Amino acid sequence: MTSSIPTFPAARDLQQAHFRFLDAEPRDLFYRAATELVDRALRGQASLTIAEAVAVLLQTWNRSYYQYRRFDGQHFAEIDALIVKYQQLLVAFRARSIDSFCDEDEATVRSLFESFETVLGPIGAAKSLHLLAPRFFPLWDRAIATGYGLPLGRRGSNGIRYCRFMRIAKAQCESVGGEESLKHNPLKAIDEYNYCKYTKGWL
Repeated sequence: MTSSIPTFPAARDLQQAHFRFLDAEPRDLFYRAATELVDRALRGQASLTIAEAVAVLLQTWNRSYYQYRRFDGQHFAEIDALIVKYQQLLVAFRARSIDSFCDEDEATVRSLFESFETVLGPIGAAKSLHLLAPRFFPLWDRAIATGYGLPLGRRGSNGIRYCRFMRIAKAQCESVGGEESLKHNPLKAIDEYNYCKYTKGWL
């Protein structure tokens, strides 16, 4: 597995990326909608199930994954089964932030991620886990993973890479002062920076 020196953006870099992201990426609306829907579904205040709320983002932010795959009843049932199986664990992670990620979490996170990526692929797994625990699980895509020296392998084998990415994200959050300094979720801010820098080449 290759490695590279992680990027540690300053707060001003995150702000610049945020404005660039909002100006050029209209799909942020779907992220905000899915985030609210998941929150309401978890509290039993939505007509949608948690899996249906997650699917809102998967069908927009992970559209390329479904170019040659069907998002049919069977696939939806697999997503629902994942969420039901791991719901207690996901609720616990939802109450935590990335700064609490530690060695004792790694085996659990690796297994959880690989279960999700077997159904959703490594990008869909990260997006789904982030929606379910947005302050704990970071987002990535193939370009971002490669940019951090973690090129993705076959589906179901990327848990160790994701844990390494979580360690990088934790250090990045700490370097900008975390949520207290930014006044919003640092994982979302860092993802916007990564997306602008590695996925789109806007920075």
